[in-house]
Amino acid sequence: MENKKEMRQWLDNFGLDHPLVIAGPCSAETEEQVLKIAHELKNTDVTVYRAGIWKPRTRPGMFEGVGAIGLGWLKKVKEQTGLLTATEVANKDHVQLALENDVDILWIGARSTVSPFIMQEIADALEGTDKIVLVKNPVNPDLALWLGGVERLYKANIKKLGLIHRQQVTPDRLIEIMQDLKVRKITTEEQAYQNELSVLRSQIDIADQNLLDILGKRMKVAEQIGTLKRANNVAVLQNKRWNEILGSMILEGQDRGLSEEFILRVFKAIHQESINKQEKILKA
Repeated sequence: MENKKEMRQWLDNFGLDHPLVIAGPCSAETEEQVLKIAHELKNTDVTVYRAGIWKPRTRPGMFEGVGAIGLGWLKKVKEQTGLLTATEVANKDHVQLALENDVDILWIGARSTVSPFIMQEIADALEGTDKIVLVKNPVNPDLALWLGGVERLYKANIKKLGLIHRQQVTPDRLIEIMQDLKVRKITTEEQAYQNELSVLRSQIDIADQNLLDILGKRMKVAEQIGTLKRANNVAVLQNKRWNEILGSMILEGQDRGLSEEFILRVFKAIHQESINKQEKILKA
């Protein structure tokens, strides 16, 4: 199985100007809870509402989800908010019920991904589906198992595939995350932008040429100093002078809005090049 650009076409088809956000309760517990959270999310960047209605547990007797009744709650979410819906499936029966209730996205959980038998059963039940299927990373990190599960789905002619990692946050925190998340486009063909960018880049080009001219002149002076040191048998490295220059440049750089880290990197590089040139003269 080869990862191709065409395999993300289902994601591009959403036509979003931000990442696809899927959010909702880890576990659907009541209809009121499911609908309340959905309405909190409907006016955000969330596109898909997810809720776990089947919850695989390590030991019996623990809460294992509300089951099929939760599918009706997801239908109401879609009707009332317009959000797409998603839920986790762990066997062929879950798959059949989810498809019958028009769940838009099915995800396969971390506990299921670790079993090739479960993955094959789900792949057979989903064969040829047009639904989006997402596969979580195995609960115990194993890239081969994760990839193997995806390959089983792909061989079952399921083409809308994706991989997901687990993350749990509150609705309020999710809204904060999405507000902070900015996805920039690579460029724009808007003429006013291109014109102004061209002018500014021309100024940068001129400044860069001036920098090269100045650096070239500085290195010529450094070579003259090297010749003078050679004639007088003086060492190349003068720590006192170097520390004076560096301290002065840091202060002057800060006055010009340049960080100390940047000044250090630039002047250390310049100083090293000066030393190289002087040492070359002394060794000649």
